[in-house]
Amino acid sequence: MRFDTKIGIVVRADLAAWQQLNVTAFLASAVAGGAPETIGEPYEDGSGNTYLAMFRQPVLVYQGDVHELRAVREKAMGREMDVAVYIEEMFKTGHDADNRAAVRAVEADEMELVGVAVHGARNGVDKVLKGLALHP
Repeated sequence: MRFDTKIGIVVRADLAAWQQLNVTAFLASAVAGGAPETIGEPYEDGSGNTYLAMFRQPVLVYQGDVHELRAVREKAMGREMDVAVYIEEMFKTGHDADNRAAVRAVEADEMELVGVAVHGARNGVDKVLKGLALHP
């Protein structure tokens, strides 16, 4: 199935594996919370157990360096896409309020980005992510 929209997450390649997974999970939750239309219906198994709903479309995960992450954020913001960011300082915080304060404390072009998520029209997201390598 071909979707009209696309979800892409870019994580910094030099992070530890646990950090890449953590950043990816947080950024995916941002897309889910900010774009509820991306979520499908809850699941149910043959025994009647119910499970949480998930994205109704694939999420592609890419890797890049800090310069590529900044370029992705800038291009996506310029196209007025849904954007989520995760900055290095957030590894040192303990909860959501501190995370938001950490982001608020720095200018956009000075953020030490470790991850960026974008959601928008498929062709626009493709242009924003052009040239990046898929995460191995």
